[in-house]
Amino acid sequence: MRQLALDIGLAAAPDFESFIALGNEAAVRTLLDLQPGAAPVYLWGPSGCGKTHLLRALQAQAQAAHQVVTWLDGAGAERTPLADGTQWLLMDQAESWSPAQQQAAFSAFVQASAQGAAVVAAGRLPPVDLPIRDDIRTRLGWGLVLSLWPLGESDLRQALQGEALRRGLRLGDEVLDYALRRLSRDLKSLTGLLDRFDRYALQHQRPLTVPLLRQMLDEEP
Repeated sequence: MRQLALDIGLAAAPDFESFIALGNEAAVRTLLDLQPGAAPVYLWGPSGCGKTHLLRALQAQAQAAHQVVTWLDGAGAERTPLADGTQWLLMDQAESWSPAQQQAAFSAFVQASAQGAAVVAAGRLPPVDLPIRDDIRTRLGWGLVLSLWPLGESDLRQALQGEALRRGLRLGDEVLDYALRRLSRDLKSLTGLLDRFDRYALQHQRPLTVPLLRQMLDEEP
């Protein structure tokens, strides 16, 4: 198992296999069974519960099957034309869409539905509470609405140890204790921390320890 190395451990691309589904098994089964032509699906839950991971897993699975995917999120362009032959329309961060992005989402949703593409969207809030146009909110809530729940502490430990093993890292209990006690307790933030800590340890050629983690955090903006 790598503790010090010259290469950087790269995070694996999100897929269904690496998703810790504890408490969210039904949602994962629904997505695995989803096919183009099905009713729209909307995922909602707090930051770090795995919404983006699942959308990216759907994207990877569809692309592996040579299916065409169009992606839209709050950080994207304000005009997102539907790719020719789109079979999957995946939309993330619904609560943060600008007015122009809402228009792009509405147009893409209507076009995708008309041509039989699967539409899967996600946001932090249920459709009824989204601060977006009524016509988009209604469409997002028209199909199946699935809530996702964040992992508890024991599940977070299991997930982080799993992510560390995937990268060939040795992550001691004391580092996990410090991260869970002092830092954001959602999986997305903690996985990002693991990525940064891995790079930092490699840069300094030191093992992953609490003092090194403190040093890294002190140096970060």
